[in-house]
Amino acid sequence: MSLTSSWKSKMQFPTGYDLILERVEQVKPQEYGRTRNFIDGDVTYLSPYISRGVISTQQVMLKVLDQGYEPKKIIKFLQELAWRDYWQQVWVAKGESINRDFKQTQEPVSNQAMPKAIIEASTRISAIDTAIQEFYNTGYLHNHVRMYLASLACNMGQSHWSVPAKWMYYHLLDADWASNALSWQWVAGSNSHKKYLANQANINKYCHSDQQGTFLDKSYEELTKMGIPKELRDTALPDLSISLPKTERPKVDSTKPTLVYNFYNLDPQWRKDEDANRILLLEPSHFEQFPVSPNTFDFVLKLADNIPGIQVFVDEYSSLEEKFGLQEFYFKEHPLNSHYNGTKEDRDWMFPVTGYYPSFFAFWKKCQKHWPLD
Repeated sequence: MSLTSSWKSKMQFPTGYDLILERVEQVKPQEYGRTRNFIDGDVTYLSPYISRGVISTQQVMLKVLDQGYEPKKIIKFLQELAWRDYWQQVWVAKGESINRDFKQTQEPVSNQAMPKAIIEASTRISAIDTAIQEFYNTGYLHNHVRMYLASLACNMGQSHWSVPAKWMYYHLLDADWASNALSWQWVAGSNSHKKYLANQANINKYCHSDQQGTFLDKSYEELTKMGIPKELRDTALPDLSISLPKTERPKVDSTKPTLVYNFYNLDPQWRKDEDANRILLLEPSHFEQFPVSPNTFDFVLKLADNIPGIQVFVDEYSSLEEKFGLQEFYFKEHPLNSHYNGTKEDRDWMFPVTGYYPSFFAFWKKCQKHWPLD
């Protein structure tokens, strides 16, 4: 299996704000609904920008609706966009509980690592191995492939979801811990009532491959009765080492307000006309808990270039107060910002629906009551 040049180009992620907005303009929501499950389907490739807070789910929704699409005809696109808000709302409501088995215990679990073959892209499932290799190069994985990998690691390899989920998060440009952790648990059965399995026929269909004779080339009934395939028995801990950027001490004016940006908020439009200190805060404690790759750090720093006057500060939030005598802080709400002091501002959600809902469709039903075109 090989990727076409046009497909590969879609998986390159420009960092200039104008180019990002062009990508928003190019969204094809109806085609998305029809083809999104295929590895070369008309997906948006916007997730890295949404996850980094450069654009919002609300911004994408409004842009698509402004182009004249009828909501009922693009419902699948809007729902998939809303999934990101849903996972974030679960995180806001439930906090650190998403870091462990959420609804019930994952079973069976035979190791707290992950299959070495996934790390090394040597599962012998050609579509999967190609996708992993591309993942290391691009920082992007199609959602269907993410599910395949989670199923292989947890349901076939019997690894607890936590380590492989951190491996995937580490390499993702769209690293969103809520979406990542809870989706892995959905596949593994600790956040759902049924485990997700994919056989070779399913992979062949959606990845346009025709491989046969693999350990997945079986019926679903046979897969549920299998032990750990020999290809997945060797386990390892992935290298998730971090290398924080080297930065100079920022120059700030203590008489001005300070806008604090971070890994989850790189919005160039946020208070853009205000005379303020602008600090991109990269806290070592944050990345020790949720490590990301050098490739992801590079992506973040390039996205930050869209914010005039921003300065990068690698230290803890408390140091902003202790080392610089700054008083007036502003930041956007996020579950990882609970230790920030100052004025917390809301994120731009698709709908004014907050709180915990046990299922996405309970959340979506509530969202529909706030439909913008009704």
